[in-house]
Amino acid sequence: MGHSFSLAHLTVLDVAPPEMVALAARAGYDHVGVRLLPATPGGPAYLMDDPRLLRETLAAVADTGVTVFDLEIIRLEPHTDLAAFTPFLEIGQALGARAILVAGNDPDEARLTARFAGLCEAAAPYGLSADLEFMPWTDVPDLSKAARVVRAAAQPNGGVLVDALHFDRSGSRIADLAALPREWLHYVQLCDAPAEKPATTEGLIHAARAERLFPGEGGIDLLSILRPLPRDVPVSLEIPTDTLARSVGPEERARRALAAAKALLARLDEGAGQGEGERRGAERPLADAAR
Repeated sequence: MGHSFSLAHLTVLDVAPPEMVALAARAGYDHVGVRLLPATPGGPAYLMDDPRLLRETLAAVADTGVTVFDLEIIRLEPHTDLAAFTPFLEIGQALGARAILVAGNDPDEARLTARFAGLCEAAAPYGLSADLEFMPWTDVPDLSKAARVVRAAAQPNGGVLVDALHFDRSGSRIADLAALPREWLHYVQLCDAPAEKPATTEGLIHAARAERLFPGEGGIDLLSILRPLPRDVPVSLEIPTDTLARSVGPEERARRALAAAKALLARLDEGAGQGEGERRGAERPLADAAR
């Protein structure tokens, strides 16, 4: 089984969910991600207080067959009240979503771990996983910290969300990625960026939220990041391109993102096939000698 592809809302954040679902269907995606809560105060978010838009989104899902994969964004902070997320979970269940993107914004690791475990427990009856995304400017800055929290929380629907940009910018290690349990990887986020890392936190945040590149157009070693991952893990294309958006519409940007991702994964598959052929070639003389 190959990868399925999801259009992350940040890629086309100005597009409301019903049209995003239709757009994703036309562009060839399998899923979409929907932002139910803002990532920043006053930022765009949809559906939580709009029953009409929710009905239209459900109709678009039924019409196109494109499903809602993940929901954004729950931030776990020092004073987070998990009970306040019940409407979020209810809407997620209505949408048929499978995963929640979770950010860790609590410097107290024990408290963060307990809250993450509690969120997993709250989300489970709704059929949702909770996927902790590490970002360099948060209190879960790298893969090592994310894995530590998820392991300590010990919840069957807990996971780690690997975003290629954050993996690269955080200096996380391929060996740690390869060591992650398969059941923690519910989906991954893919994009590219210049090889040179921003020198400031502000620069990191701006690049992540506004100016990414399509896979293969930047300097991140995406193939090395993808190689340890399961071949069937769903791929979310989170690629905001604010400058490009001034001249290129959302559907064309979504199409370019998907075409670039498929081209990159084709290279990964070709490399895997070549590696398998080399291993077989190396084994053949031994087999011949044994005859």
